[in-house]
Amino acid sequence: MQIRVSINAHSFYYGGKFLSKIIDLIRSEIEPIIDQRGDEFVDIEYVKEKGQNYLRIYVDKDQPGGIDINEIADLSELVSEKLDSLDPDPLPDPYVLELSSPGAERPIKSAKDWAKAKGKYVHVGLYQKIDGKKIYEGTLKSHSDEEIELEIKIKTRRKNLNIPRKLIANIRFAIEF
Repeated sequence: MQIRVSINAHSFYYGGKFLSKIIDLIRSEIEPIIDQRGDEFVDIEYVKEKGQNYLRIYVDKDQPGGIDINEIADLSELVSEKLDSLDPDPLPDPYVLELSSPGAERPIKSAKDWAKAKGKYVHVGLYQKIDGKKIYEGTLKSHSDEEIELEIKIKTRRKNLNIPRKLIANIRFAIEF
C-alpha cells in the first residue's frame, strides 16, 4: 500500500493531526532555508512505500541545468538539522529524508511553473477524452484559470487545441523528440 500526501493533496489524519497541516508546518520551517540560499522550493510529499516512510522535498535553482548535486547535499544537511530541532517532532515515526530535483519533466503546479511553461513543450493528461485522446503533448501557447491553449502536431501540420482546466488530471514539462 502506498499513501501519498503532497502540498496539493487532500488531508489525511496522522498522529492525531491532519497530515496536510503537518506538511504545511514543515514547509514553513524549511522554505526560508531554501530561499535564503537562492534555491526554489518546488514540492513536498510524505509517502509510505513498502513499510518505509519518506519525506521528499523537491528543490530547484533558476539557472541553466537547474540545481546541482552539491547544492542538494548542502541543503539536505541544513533541512535535516532544522527538522531534528523541531519540538514536538511533527513526524514522530522514523522516516527517510530525500531532497532532490524535480527533474526536467517536473509537474506544473504553481503560478511560477505556469509562467515558465508558456511557450514550452508540455505533456497533458486528461480525466476524459477530447477528440478521442486522453494524452496530449505540445507547446503551451496560453493559459487562464478556465483553459489552456496547446499547439499540437498532427503529422506535418500544427493545430491549436483549447483544453478546459477542469479536465486536466496532470500537466508537466516534457522533452520534445
